[in-house]
Amino acid sequence: MDIFNLFRTIKDTVRSHSGPNVSAAAQSGSHITAPALTNNTITGNVHIIHNAPDYHPPSEETQTSATSSVILKYKKLICSEYQYVTEYNSLPGEHALLSERFTQPLILQRHRDQKEREEEIRSRGERFQQVLRSRSSEDSVNLNSLFDPDGHGISPRAVILQGNSGNGKSFTVQKIMMDWASGDLYKERFDIVFHLKCKEINFIPGKNSLAEILSYSCSLTSDQISQMLQHSPEKVLFIIDGFDELRLTEGIYYMSPNTNLLQKASPVAILCDLLRGRILRESFLLVTSRSTATDTLSELLKRPQRFSEIIGFSEKGVEEYFQKFFQNEEFSRKAYTFVKTNETLITACSIPVVCWIICTTIQERFKTCANVTNGLETTTSIYVDFVCTLLEHHCQGQSVPTLMRSLGQLAERGILEQQVLFDEKRVNKMVSNPSDCPFLCKILFKRRIHQETMFSFMHLSFQEFFTALYYVLLDKEESKRKLTELLVIKERPIIFSLRLPAVVEFAYGLLNKDVRCTLKKHGLFVCPKTQAYLKEWTLKMLAYYTERHVMLKVQIAVGFMCVYIFAEKRKKKKMTENTA
Repeated sequence: MDIFNLFRTIKDTVRSHSGPNVSAAAQSGSHITAPALTNNTITGNVHIIHNAPDYHPPSEETQTSATSSVILKYKKLICSEYQYVTEYNSLPGEHALLSERFTQPLILQRHRDQKEREEEIRSRGERFQQVLRSRSSEDSVNLNSLFDPDGHGISPRAVILQGNSGNGKSFTVQKIMMDWASGDLYKERFDIVFHLKCKEINFIPGKNSLAEILSYSCSLTSDQISQMLQHSPEKVLFIIDGFDELRLTEGIYYMSPNTNLLQKASPVAILCDLLRGRILRESFLLVTSRSTATDTLSELLKRPQRFSEIIGFSEKGVEEYFQKFFQNEEFSRKAYTFVKTNETLITACSIPVVCWIICTTIQERFKTCANVTNGLETTTSIYVDFVCTLLEHHCQGQSVPTLMRSLGQLAERGILEQQVLFDEKRVNKMVSNPSDCPFLCKILFKRRIHQETMFSFMHLSFQEFFTALYYVLLDKEESKRKLTELLVIKERPIIFSLRLPAVVEFAYGLLNKDVRCTLKKHGLFVCPKTQAYLKEWTLKMLAYYTERHVMLKVQIAVGFMCVYIFAEKRKKKKMTENTA
């Protein structure tokens, strides 16, 4: 009989009976064989001597050793998983090494004023690179200094890492995870780093504790995670990727707080309480977000907090990316030289995803021995591929034709009025739910004692692209009417006219058959008959400016002439291919 059951039996009966002394002793172990019981009663005085060894909980040293063992195993699994990247065009089982794709982007830890923002958006080519170089020399930081103390000696508990769509936020997070697990980053600062993706958290069912939520995204059990979190919470970093994708509801701000590590609630509620510092106040946070959600995040996030922003690749970064991508010095140099001579492409290369698209496109041309320098089609197709990539991965549930039309109208209005920054009221009128649009950037400016919210496209070249897309997506008559309005140029500022050749160049590129087929897959139909009128319109613009001998107007005329020559070359090439 189990000794503890025997004890209960004795306790219930011994007080009401008397008789001879009965002594029962058990040696080390859990069972006893004497005395024999009759009818479950014992008479007489009873003495129980249980010589089982005393229970001693595991020592702190033993617990630490066990936790370290689990963390070491976790790090090995992170290294195994995070050393590879799956690209947008990867087939099942295909991957690339992170070391062959990741290049350190330019990260700033300050807000820029309106003048600086406009300078970045408007400049291109060499001037754009000069702007980035000036930003880099002033305020740029590395990944290892994100949590360093500021000038007052205060280290942030939470760091916001803002970046536009395609600017490499998730890649940067993957690099941080890989370097931490390898012992190359935050070795002394953080014992454990967890990676949570907001897109995945949206789909975790039911109510869960924080440990259970974390177990969805890593190889550890919820018990192991709880043990580590309680052991040294001040040495824990949570990386929360894609806050702008988190499905927040109004009620989230009024729910009862969850302060216990083991308390269960909806995953979004638990995550918000982690961000607020209600759970594991001593831990650290790194949260990535698009600019459209940064103000909401900042209000929610515990303090002290720090703002940082991924600007994209510097010129040096672009060159390094090409070298890593091609893994061939000759191909890398040839591709980079071609891109550098194209003012529009080298500017767009500051966006890491665009850089990847360009390298992928050029690599395919190398394989097929095609002409890498087919400029007009290449530039437009790169922008089309970028837009289609964001539509596929960041615009689920939205009407693509409606979104493209509204963005095109906003872009055209900015071109006509020489604006690259748009006030919130205008944007809300023209674009449905602009905060969910990956093609727009949200910017906060100080206005004396207030804040002002404004929006912009990623760069002026994207504003020009969306204007051209808007024109070619119109039906033939409406497109003709729009272009005719642009001919009334006498009242237009000369600087506006400088932007027109770029818009027209994109328009010609969008009329390419392959580009039209790509757009058609997303429900965007370009009328090929627009090309005849566009050619006629270009000749009229060329004639208008060549008659006037003002230097700026000559530059504009040259721009239109180049566009026209490119279009004619493409037409002859197509005729030659058809004849062959």
